[in-house]
Amino acid sequence: MVREDAQILYGFGSVEERAAFRQLIKISGVGPRMALGVLSGMSVAELAQAITLQEAGRLVKIPGIGKKTAERLLLELKGKMGADLGPSSVPVGDSTQNDILQALVALGYSDKEAALSLKSLPAGVGVSEGIKFALKALAR
Repeated sequence: MVREDAQILYGFGSVEERAAFRQLIKISGVGPRMALGVLSGMSVAELAQAITLQEAGRLVKIPGIGKKTAERLLLELKGKMGADLGPSSVPVGDSTQNDILQALVALGYSDKEAALSLKSLPAGVGVSEGIKFALKALAR
């Protein structure tokens, strides 16, 4: 990024992160520092899922992001990032896994921890049993 008074270099681990960063800094009121904060608080797939599902609560948990900023991010990025959900993210149609994920996040676990614990769940598990299994997996 080149400005009048400085030349600033930002590095990213993947092309997707760089593309997400560029989309974020195009939004009015979102600068490089806030965009990096969003990308360090959640992966690109998690951000895309939050945009697709319009979950402002997941964005508000990132330091520096308030309710209004989260809603503005969701609105501005809705057609730009929400459609490119990767296969590593939780399927949108699976409401049971989404409910378990939301319960774990509400209990204070990060999105990454909660998503990793969902991978160890047996197929066809209910919400309450899934939460128990996930909590046991997180306790290890």
